Amino acid sequence: DSSTSRGLGDVYKRQIHKTYLALVRGEVPKNLKKMDNLDKLFCVQCGSQSLILKKPDGDTHVRTVCQNCNHIIYQNPKIVTGSVCSYKDKILLCKRAIDPQKGLWTLPAGYLEINESIEEGAVREAYEEAFAKIQIVRLLATYSLKHISQIQVIYEAKLLNEDIKAGIESLEVGLFGWDEIPWDQLAFESVRWALRNFKERQNSNTFVVFNNPN
Repeated sequence: DSSTSRGLGDVYKRQIHKTYLALVRGEVPKNLKKMDNLDKLFCVQCGSQSLILKKPDGDTHVRTVCQNCNHIIYQNPKIVTGSVCSYKDKILLCKRAIDPQKGLWTLPAGYLEINESIEEGAVREAYEEAFAKIQIVRLLATYSLKHISQIQVIYEAKLLNEDIKAGIESLEVGLFGWDEIPWDQLAFESVRWALRNFKERQNSNTFVVFNNPN
């Protein structure tokens, strides 16, 4: 069933992550010629369960390859889109209702969907998490989270009105002045980066697009 498939997928991802540094160097660790749960997965091209890790001819990385049809299963970074939404002098924050970091505060953000622009995704996430209607102003920052293979694209946005409420992924939502932000209860370091980048842009009147802090 779907829960079993997700469980196997999580195991597979953890095994891939543990050997990431070796794999990007084009090496196949001795104990990973065939992964423990790889035979429980299947090729999306032909349905075969005969999957192995190898470096395909002409490639620079080790990939998951189907031995039956030679289809290569690529693992690519995930894209997260979101926004720092302001209303007058306050910023929208959402308290997470799901793991990871359940019960901590974050910006409205999430994974980009198929056939969706990054801007559309940011608008959707704000509505899903806080029923917030926003207008994208401009790109604020892009963050590369290499350790989890994730790219975050964060916009500066305006909240069109104060009519907000908790969505299905939020325990509560609120508008916070700068001095009211619960800095010790933020869910992720990148939330802190985005808030500070937003403040820096406001203080310096600059349109620079920010990146990971040094």
